[in-house]
Amino acid sequence: MSEYSKQEQRKPRVAVVFGGRSSEHAISCVTAANVLQVIDRDKYDVVPIGISTSGHWVLESGDPERLSITDGKLPEVDVTALPVLFGANRELVVSEPDQVPSTLGEVDVVFPLLHGPWGEDGTIQGLLEMSDIRYVGSGVLASAVGMDKHYMKVVFQAAGLEVTPYVVIRDRDWTRDPAACRDAVDALGYPVFVKPCRGGSSLGISKVNNLDELDDAVAEARAHDPKVIVEASAKSPREIEVGVLGGVNGAPPEVSVCGEIAVSGGGHDFYDFETKYLPEGEEYTALSVPADLPEDIASEIRAKALTAFDAIEGEGLARVDFFLDADGQVVINEINTMPGFTPTSMFPRLWAATGVDYPALVDRLLTLAMTRPTGLR
Repeated sequence: MSEYSKQEQRKPRVAVVFGGRSSEHAISCVTAANVLQVIDRDKYDVVPIGISTSGHWVLESGDPERLSITDGKLPEVDVTALPVLFGANRELVVSEPDQVPSTLGEVDVVFPLLHGPWGEDGTIQGLLEMSDIRYVGSGVLASAVGMDKHYMKVVFQAAGLEVTPYVVIRDRDWTRDPAACRDAVDALGYPVFVKPCRGGSSLGISKVNNLDELDDAVAEARAHDPKVIVEASAKSPREIEVGVLGGVNGAPPEVSVCGEIAVSGGGHDFYDFETKYLPEGEEYTALSVPADLPEDIASEIRAKALTAFDAIEGEGLARVDFFLDADGQVVINEINTMPGFTPTSMFPRLWAATGVDYPALVDRLLTLAMTRPTGLR
């Protein structure tokens, strides 16, 4: 039998990459736990790869129980596992102590379930492009723009989308002239939201009601990212989210039904980390899918989600978040090119309500990735 025939007969090999160096390491592990459970092992050969918080790549067990949040304890990649790396010809190479490195074979597609910097921001996408390995999700540019809330807004405004007024505080700005930064924020009017510019999972975000609270909030955001964005608060906003799927090889992307997030009580003023991921926050959070919206508003939001996806040149998947203010104005908040992906996360819920359940969604994304070439397109 020829080598080509052997290659044709084997199952596609999927490397599920998770963890990473960002503050969203644990959430990436939780996402991977769920995805690993539903990938069709009769259809795919699956290899779990963890990236530790120190940046080491290891061959993980992929044990879903160990990668889940248990009794409030956040999971992390097992840094003691065998080191692994991508070698020549898209092969995975494992290095055991005092042993000659061995190969696990060629990888056909990578599912990079990394959240935040050093993964979701175009870095791993660039690595995979240079290695000529296909992968799920957006390319380098879209991933980078989707991660940086400053440049995301610049691109959205250029596409004609309404964004919340904002101020960017760079490291050099805060170091040289913090008073000018405070004045710029004061001009927005309070309350404001202070955020790491390149972060997610609501980590490092604070709602600030007056100038006296600003410095502490900036310090909290800077603990995650030296670049900070401060956004004016929308007027009595409803938080509406939409999922986008596809947009590969010139095919138009699909858009899901709208969903709504409402948070009240328990000292939570917004959809923060605790209400998103920890059990004690569930009683204060209501996720409504589909959202109770007039048809014309729902259609406007879905159309603007597609505009945002196209504006950053997204591919594969994204969740697009909006504010619907008290006057009925639709304002885009952000786009997330690798959204939370547990079965209870909003992105899978949106698609389940649109007719694509969780296992089918994972399979759809892998299929899309394997049909899209690497390189310029």
